[in-house]
Amino acid sequence: MIPSTAPPARDLTDAEFAELDELLAATPEPLEPCDAVMLDGFLCGVLVQPVLIEPAAWLPHVFDFEGQPLPDDADPAWLERTQALILRRHAALNRAMVEDGWFDPLILEFDDEHGPKPPTDGGPDPMAGINPVSQPVMPWVAGFQHATLCFPDLAEMPDDAVMAALARLYRHLPAETDEEREVVATLDREHPLATLDDAIEDLVLAVADLSDLTSELRYKVDTVQRDTPKVGRNEPCPCGSGKKYKHCHGA
Repeated sequence: MIPSTAPPARDLTDAEFAELDELLAATPEPLEPCDAVMLDGFLCGVLVQPVLIEPAAWLPHVFDFEGQPLPDDADPAWLERTQALILRRHAALNRAMVEDGWFDPLILEFDDEHGPKPPTDGGPDPMAGINPVSQPVMPWVAGFQHATLCFPDLAEMPDDAVMAALARLYRHLPAETDEEREVVATLDREHPLATLDDAIEDLVLAVADLSDLTSELRYKVDTVQRDTPKVGRNEPCPCGSGKKYKHCHGA
């Protein structure tokens, strides 16, 4: 394999993460974009798929949860800068997974003053019943889940190890069924997470496990099977033209 001469992807600085969050928030209405934290999880959910997904396929789901296209009159300068930052983070995450088997997720740790507040309209609290160490991780995991819903190849793999790794991630989301609550209870009992650092470490290891489990499929290159023997360049062209192959269909 010839080593790449391209410079390694430069990750975003803290200031650029903040800039990206503001740029995403400026997505034209009525589109509903990811924020920077959900985007980070979404990108990892794209990267660990068992198939390679081109940016043209996943970028629309960053700018809108339904994948609706941007309006034709979207500011081209805004779009160019936003996409450049997104693609840089995507490349940096990919490099970190491949080379280090580790990455630093964008997780916002809340304090008591700025943490998530329960709804004031009397509606259900999305944080109810969630382990406190999971609350800062939940937006990132929601972004990851967004990717697996948009591109279901990963979740549809008939692999118990893949399902186990996904369960370790989805334990940080609100359980909606008795089965999900049972899975979370089992994980909390057998693999408790005492601190936010524990939760982040387990999250990264689960994503790294998924990357390893899918890498062979993701980078699989099918061998081309020839129906006929390879034709030499100086042999007659099999098309029957009477010319040498190199001067006919082998040109």
